[in-house]
Amino acid sequence: MGGLSIDNGGDSTSHPNTHRIFLFSNYFLLGAASSCIFLTLSLRLIPSLIGFLLILLHVITIAGAVSGCAAAARSSRKFYGAHMVATVLTAIFQGSVSVLIFSRPSDFLTHLRSYVREEDGVVILKLAGGLCVVIFCLEWVVLTLAFFLNYYAYVERGNSGSGMRSGKVQDEEDLKNWPWPFQV
Repeated sequence: MGGLSIDNGGDSTSHPNTHRIFLFSNYFLLGAASSCIFLTLSLRLIPSLIGFLLILLHVITIAGAVSGCAAAARSSRKFYGAHMVATVLTAIFQGSVSVLIFSRPSDFLTHLRSYVREEDGVVILKLAGGLCVVIFCLEWVVLTLAFFLNYYAYVERGNSGSGMRSGKVQDEEDLKNWPWPFQV
């Protein structure tokens, strides 16, 4: 499959299953967020600011999933920090939206200024809320897998180094060189 090939610049990775699961999770995120956009558009929310923000949240989720696929394909530390921050933020907002949808769907629908009948709108909104829960869970799976992939890449870079040094010096240097999420 062309979409699942992973090119690490000629290096063979020792964790191809983790890469595949990471890519599949991002593909599922793409599908779920796209479905949420179509469900949201079926409520005919375009004139509403809150409706626009809800669609924008799903677009940002799609952009994060695409950047995650790009980061996995390139094994780039530049994409890692941006991907982690975007994924955490979208996960928090997706979880918040799902709580709002399931706790008070009719009030949420009123604030969205939908032109659909309330009974139909609540059903559509609950479907979108279910997808938001799925997206929330997938975002945390993607975060965990991205962390492991970055850790494996770090360990493999360390193993290809020029020999071992003493314990304390090695530990201090490892902490300085650790690829923290916000280090770009």
